[in-house]
Amino acid sequence: MRWLFFVLFYVGFAWYCYYAFKTVFKSPLFSGFYVISALLVLAFFLFHFAFSPVEFRVSNPYKSYAMGLVGSWFLFSIAVVIFLLFEDIFRFMWAGIVKLFHWERAVVIPSRRRFISALALGIAALPFGALLYGMFRGKYRYKVLEYVLTFEDLPEAFDGYKISQISDIHSGSFDNAEKIAYGIDLINQQQSDVLFFTGDLVNNTASEMEPWMSAFSKLKAKDGVFSVLGNHDYGDYVSWTSPEAKEANLNRLKEIQQEMGFKLLLNEHKYIERNGEKIAIVGVENWGKGGFKKAGDLNKAIAEIKENDFKILLSHDPSHWEAEVIPHAQHFHLTLSGHTHGMQFGIEIPGWIKWSPVKWRYKQWAGIYKELGQYINVNRGFGFLGYPGRVGIWPEITVITLKKSV
Repeated sequence: MRWLFFVLFYVGFAWYCYYAFKTVFKSPLFSGFYVISALLVLAFFLFHFAFSPVEFRVSNPYKSYAMGLVGSWFLFSIAVVIFLLFEDIFRFMWAGIVKLFHWERAVVIPSRRRFISALALGIAALPFGALLYGMFRGKYRYKVLEYVLTFEDLPEAFDGYKISQISDIHSGSFDNAEKIAYGIDLINQQQSDVLFFTGDLVNNTASEMEPWMSAFSKLKAKDGVFSVLGNHDYGDYVSWTSPEAKEANLNRLKEIQQEMGFKLLLNEHKYIERNGEKIAIVGVENWGKGGFKKAGDLNKAIAEIKENDFKILLSHDPSHWEAEVIPHAQHFHLTLSGHTHGMQFGIEIPGWIKWSPVKWRYKQWAGIYKELGQYINVNRGFGFLGYPGRVGIWPEITVITLKKSV
């Protein structure tokens, strides 16, 4: 029933938009092309969502493109329909007024004005074009964002220590090996002392990462690559045949990280030492507000860590920071998270505006935040999920330099 409602809704919008094309263009070629395109998008979407077997609750690449195309089409259609609807209201009201004062005349509804239809199509083309750009170019438009953070109690040996962070690889969404290779080279070009990956290696299953293992095995840093798990890494969005199959999938994902040279931290910590001084790298399993998995155990992860040790925490979901990290008895100097993707959509102009709808869900959703002398960086993500693109919120490689305040 819901699919019937969706099709009727879709066809209704398409019918409305068809008349805009028909009004603007004399040749039936354009309106015919629009109708065929709309039907193809609908067929592609229904094939992958209504008629395909449900294996995953999270999109694979084909479903992502189906969702992205139908979403782009709907945004275009809504913009056109808003203009035409207001014009139609005016047309019918005008016809009614004329009839009221000239009741002997037949009702004549004014024709649609070409200018209004052209304006509607032109304005609707802007978000439509942006979404298409995001799907085919924006999702691999990697940006290196650099920050310098100062700390009074940073060990002297780590003054100028350089950190790179990536998050949310979501390898199950990738469709361009050349672009991925470019992104990996860009990470290595930063020549950071250490590299942190803060979770969501895959969308659904460990097997999604296997075609990309050789590429990500090239990630290098002087002090190694450390990682944690994200909510998607546990296989919670898959209908498994048995609990054993789900556990085997998680074990395989852990093996993949090890084979790629990642040091996976599962509610534990490691020390990095320099010239007799050290900093603690703490990694917790996923902990998220709401219905997200809460496997993270901060107290277990910091067992045997001294209170005055300088600590960097890797925790996938930034909601963990306010809920457990800030109020904790221990001081976590820097937390690195991801998860939000910046919603893959928004507007960012440095020094002027930073906005995305995801800010209504997450208080800390992208970039650096500070509270009670503790920092968090929320990485916008290396990959993408759901909508197969990015608009305004580009894929991110974070570079943070630690400095000791004078």
